[in-house]
Amino acid sequence: MIILASSLLFHQTLEAVNGARCFGSLDSNSSYAQNRRDLFSTLANDVVTNGGFYNASLGQYPNTVYALGFCEKYYEQKACLRCLESLALDTETSCGNITKSFVWSSDDEDRFWCLIRSSNQPFGNLELIPPLIEADPDHIEPSKDMTLFMQQWESAVNKTLETATQANTSSVHKYYSAIHAHFTEFPNVNMAMQCTPDITSQDCKQCLGDCVEYFREQFRGRAGGMASFPSCLFRWDNVTSMPALPRPPAQEKRPSSIPEKKEYSNSDGQFMLLFNLDMISMATADFSPENKLGQGGFGTVYKGILLNGIEIAVKRLTRGSEGGIEFRNEVSILTRVQHKNLVKLLGFCNEGDEKILVYEFVPNSSLDRFIFDEEKRSLLTWEVRFKIIEGIARGLVYLHEDSQLKIIHRDLKAGNILLDAEMNPKVADFGTARLFDTDETRDETKRIAGTRGYMAPEYLNYGQISAKSDVYSFGVVLLEMISGQRNNSFEGEGIAAFARKRWAEGRPEVIIDPLLIENPSNEIIKLIHIGLLCAQQNATKRPTMSTVIVWLGSHSQSEDDTMSMSNVFTELSCR
Repeated sequence: MIILASSLLFHQTLEAVNGARCFGSLDSNSSYAQNRRDLFSTLANDVVTNGGFYNASLGQYPNTVYALGFCEKYYEQKACLRCLESLALDTETSCGNITKSFVWSSDDEDRFWCLIRSSNQPFGNLELIPPLIEADPDHIEPSKDMTLFMQQWESAVNKTLETATQANTSSVHKYYSAIHAHFTEFPNVNMAMQCTPDITSQDCKQCLGDCVEYFREQFRGRAGGMASFPSCLFRWDNVTSMPALPRPPAQEKRPSSIPEKKEYSNSDGQFMLLFNLDMISMATADFSPENKLGQGGFGTVYKGILLNGIEIAVKRLTRGSEGGIEFRNEVSILTRVQHKNLVKLLGFCNEGDEKILVYEFVPNSSLDRFIFDEEKRSLLTWEVRFKIIEGIARGLVYLHEDSQLKIIHRDLKAGNILLDAEMNPKVADFGTARLFDTDETRDETKRIAGTRGYMAPEYLNYGQISAKSDVYSFGVVLLEMISGQRNNSFEGEGIAAFARKRWAEGRPEVIIDPLLIENPSNEIIKLIHIGLLCAQQNATKRPTMSTVIVWLGSHSQSEDDTMSMSNVFTELSCR
C-alpha cells in the first residue's frame, strides 16, 4: 500500500548531505566571483519571497552570473533561508572562480532540502552532468527476500515518478511527489522526487528516471539514499532503521595557481576539463572519418589535436543510444581514481544531444589490435606480454583494494586494454563498472553488462557481482595473451575450458603461441597455471588480484602454497 504524504515524513530520517559540485570553465576575472557573491547575498530572501523558487542574473557579459535557488514543497521560511544561506556560503568557499556549481542538500537542524545553482549560462535546459549520489551504508537484511523487496521498491518508484511528473502549473513546485510506502515483510519506506520548475515534464521524467537507474545500478539492496542532478532529486529511506547518510569527502584545498584559459570540473576535489563542442569539433576536424580510431557499443572514438598541440582521444556517444548511464558512470568513476595502469579521463562535453568523453591519447590503441593480429603479434615478445599482464593485474588491484572506492570493472577484455608508447597497459571503458563500499564484497544485478566469454559464470547466470568477477575475466585475458588466440577460437569452447583439458592431459604447452616457443617454458606454463586458477568456475576458489601479483613476482611456489602444482593438477583433472 502506498500513501501520498508530506515531505515532513522524510525530514525525520535523512541526514544532511553537503558539498558543492563545481564544474565548468575557469574565469580568471575576479568580477565573476564578485557578481556571484552579490547575487547570492539576496538569493535566499528572494526565494522565500517568491514562493520557494527564484532565478536571477547579474553582471555584463562575459562576467554575467546566473543563479537559481529552490526550496522543496511544504517548506518553512526559516528553514528555507537557513538552508540556502548555508549552501551559498559553501559554494563560494568551494568553487572560487569556477563558473558552474550545484548542490542539493538539507539544513542540519531541520533536515530541510534545498537547491542552489550558479552558471555563466542561462538556465532552462535539462542538466544531467555531473551526478551526485549517496547511499545508506546499511543493506536490507540478508535474510529478507530481495526479489520481493525490489518488486515493492520498483512499485513505489513508479508511483512516485508518475505523480512527480504530472505538472502542477499553479505552483513553483509543479514537479514533486512524496510517498510513505508500506512494504510486506519489510520496514516501511519514505520516498520523494522533485525537479526544478524551469524544465519540461518530459525532461523531469528523464532526469528522475536516470536518478533511479543510477542508484539502482550502483547501490541495489541499500536501506536508503539519494541521487541527484542539477535539475532533479530522488531520495528514499528505510523508516525503521532511520539511517544517517554519509557525508561526502571534504573538498581538497584548491591549488593557489591554476593555469588560465583552461576549463575544469570538480567532483570530490578532483579537477578535469569541461570541453565545449566547438573545441572538440575543431580538434577532430569535425569528427572526420580519417581521425576515426574505432567503434564501440555506444559510440565512435576519434583522435584529436588541441590548439596547444596535445593529442586526445574523443569518444562520441551515438545520439539516441542507451549510453547515458554509461556516460555518467564513466565520468563519476574516472574523476575519483588515478593510477598508471588506468586510462586517464581529461574531461567531457555535454551539449544538447551530444555526450562526449575526452581521454588521454594512447598511441598503440588496444591490446586486441596486437595480440589477435598475425603480423603485430610478433611485436609482443614474452617480456612485453608479461609486462602487459602484470600491469593489468596492478590496475585491478588498485580498483579492488587500493582506491578510496572499491570498483568492479565488469567488462575486462583485450579490447578494453589500451597500450601506450612503451606498451604499458591501461585499463579502459568504465561505462558499466560498479561501485562498492570498501567493506562490501558482493552484490546482485538484473542488468548483465559485459562481453560473453569473459563474464564469470555466477555473474552471467545469476547476476552476482564481486571482485572475483574481474578475476575470472583477467584469467581469460591472460590465457589469450599466452595463446595469441581469441577466447572463442578453441574448438567451439572457451579458452579456459580448452586449456583446462590440456592441463589435465599433461599437455599445457599445446595452447602456447608458437612465437613464444624459444622462451622459458616453465615460466609460461606457470602463467597458464595462474590463468586457470583465475578462470575457475567456483568464484570462492579464485585468488584475489593482490595474490596474483605475488604469484607473478614469484619464481617458485612452496608446497603449502595454494599455487601447489600437484593440488591444482588434481583439481583440474577432475573437471
